Amino acid sequence: MDMDTSTFSGLAAIGQISVNVHDLAKATAFYRDTLGMKHLFDVPGHMSFFDANGIRLMLAIPEKREFDHPGSIIYFRVKDIQSAHRVLVDRGARFERVPTLVAPMKDHDLWMAFFRDIDNNLLALMSEVPKP
Repeated sequence: MDMDTSTFSGLAAIGQISVNVHDLAKATAFYRDTLGMKHLFDVPGHMSFFDANGIRLMLAIPEKREFDHPGSIIYFRVKDIQSAHRVLVDRGARFERVPTLVAPMKDHDLWMAFFRDIDNNLLALMSEVPKP
């Protein structure tokens, strides 16, 4: 099937992100209960799906050994990174360190905090804090 390239201007919207996991039940519990994400549905024994504000997050058991590798870092946007950090630590999330100012900008400061899921995938909180 040929694609009409005259109407294609480039990629923009992300529909789904996949994260490799090894114990689907434990990973589902972590994303649902520890991170508080909205669970959508499961494909029993293979995949679990969550809503990340309109982007679908898929936890999946790798189908082949060649696919069993760490994924990209997922950055979760939060309004109050200090509060989100405290809540997630209280729920058992393992952070690399406390939230850190990574880039002072003209009109806001960019803060980040990195943490691990149960399969050691690196995740992050990010917050763009407006300057007074």
